[in-house]
Amino acid sequence: MEITLYFLIAAVLLVIIFAKMALVIIPQSETKIIERLGRYHATLKPGINIIIPFVDKAKNIVVLKYGRYVYSNAIDLREQVYDFPKQNVITKDNVQTEINALLYFQIMDPFKATYEINNLPNAIEKLTQTTLRNIIGELELDETLTSRDTINTKLRAVLDDATDKWGVKVNRVELQDITPPATVLNAMEKQMQAERNKRAQILTSEGEKAAEILASEGEKTAMINRAEAAKQEAILQAEGEAQARIRKAEAEAQAISLITEAVGKSTNPANYLLAQKYIQMLEELAQGDKTKTVYLPYEATNLMGSIGGIKELFKGQ
Repeated sequence: MEITLYFLIAAVLLVIIFAKMALVIIPQSETKIIERLGRYHATLKPGINIIIPFVDKAKNIVVLKYGRYVYSNAIDLREQVYDFPKQNVITKDNVQTEINALLYFQIMDPFKATYEINNLPNAIEKLTQTTLRNIIGELELDETLTSRDTINTKLRAVLDDATDKWGVKVNRVELQDITPPATVLNAMEKQMQAERNKRAQILTSEGEKAAEILASEGEKTAMINRAEAAKQEAILQAEGEAQARIRKAEAEAQAISLITEAVGKSTNPANYLLAQKYIQMLEELAQGDKTKTVYLPYEATNLMGSIGGIKELFKGQ
């Protein structure tokens, strides 16, 4: 009786162990490659899967985990990133440079990733390094430092084409760091400083040139404006003098006309005006400092004649 009980208990335990080994639960975005008696049998999907214990076995593959290559029977189907260590590359102009690259890839076909390549992470790393050396070897240092997008595009295209056989899709490649030697960095800094000084001197000279041009243009404009102002002043002054003379002449003409009307046509008005001028001049001479000196016109008879004309004029009135 006890033997039968032990036998039943052992049978139950074997069934539980067998059932546990037969039921395989696959998480989402993962899969396993199952081999039956050493040959490929199936690719398990996420969820509950049933296999035959001791007959079916999950295939181990090499994966990169925590920076080390380890064996695992679970294949991650999500996009993965490999941060490769820095490597030395030589540019076209023979400058040794350190480059650190990031690779984003995704396993699209677990069967090819398992059976077409022995060590997938190591193969991708070595392929990335050799391809990167070839691309950098075609570029000079200045082009390498300024053409990251071009390098990333070329590298991704080459890797995507090469890894297609392994069932891997390379989504993108990024260059994290490009570090030239210290001597080259010092030379580049000096060159950049010299370029900055050159640009500063050029800008300063251009600024001084522009300032001198503006100052000369300002002086030219001021001289032109002053000349125009002087011209306008002379024109206006001449016009004013002309207008004054015209007005004075008109006034004298009007005065002569009035005098002619007053003295009559028989008497010459010029004699009257001339006599008036002589009298005014004599009054001014008499009021001057040299009162002892008397000036008479060269032809005094004309003055007497004018005075006589004035006398006759007053007698007529």
